[in-house]
Amino acid sequence: MELFFSTISSFPTIIYTFLIFVAVIFWGVAALGLLDIDVLDFGGVDTDIGGVDGSDGHLDVTHTGDIQGGWFAGFLMKLGLDSVPLTIILTVFFFIGWALCYFAQLLLFSIPLGILQIPVGIVIFLASIFPAAYLTGWTCKPLRRIFKKLNEEQNATSAASLIGQVAIVRSGKVTETFGEAIYDDKGAGLHLRIRADESLTLQRNDRVVLIEYLEDGAYRVVSEDEFNGL
Repeated sequence: MELFFSTISSFPTIIYTFLIFVAVIFWGVAALGLLDIDVLDFGGVDTDIGGVDGSDGHLDVTHTGDIQGGWFAGFLMKLGLDSVPLTIILTVFFFIGWALCYFAQLLLFSIPLGILQIPVGIVIFLASIFPAAYLTGWTCKPLRRIFKKLNEEQNATSAASLIGQVAIVRSGKVTETFGEAIYDDKGAGLHLRIRADESLTLQRNDRVVLIEYLEDGAYRVVSEDEFNGL
C-alpha cells in the first residue's frame, strides 16, 4: 500500500492523480445538480438551427462556438466520440492515462535511474497520451449511439417548439428550395432555413410564421399577415 501511494503521488503519475481528483470533484458537484455534464462542450456542430449553410437535415441548437472543422472536433470525430459529452471523455482518458503511467512507473522506476528519473518520467507521461486517447475512444464509442439518440430526441422537441413562432426573413427571397430567416430567442438569435411558395414574394425583413418542420431541416413558412388571416 505504501508503494501504491508513493507511486501515485510522484512524477509523472501524480499529474493524472491530480486530474482524477478534479474529475471526482466535478462529478460530485454534477451529482448535486449544480453543473451539467456537458458544461465543457464547445459545440462541434453548425451554429444555425437547421443548418443555414449545411445540409445535414438535423436541427442544430448551438448559438455560438462553431468549431466544426477545427482540430479538436476533427479529433473527436476520428475517435467516433463527437456525440459523447467531453466531461465523460476526459474522465475516462484520465483514468486510462493514470493506469498506463502507474504501471510504467512501477516497471521502470524499479531500476535506479538517478538523474534520469525526471527525463524518463517526462517520456512516460508523453508516451501515455496517445494510447490513452486510443483506448478512450474504444471504451467510449458504445456511448456515442446513446447520446446521439438523446440529442436527436432533444432536437426534435426543440424543432417542434418553434412551430407557430415569428421569424424575420434575412435572405433576398424565399422559394421552395432556398430561404433564410432569423428567430429572436432573446439571445444571439437562431438562424433557420425556410421554404415557401415563391408566389408569396417574401423578401428580406418580412415577418413570417413557422408552420411546419420539414425533413430536410428547414421550416415551411407563410407571411404573418396571411397567417393572421389579413
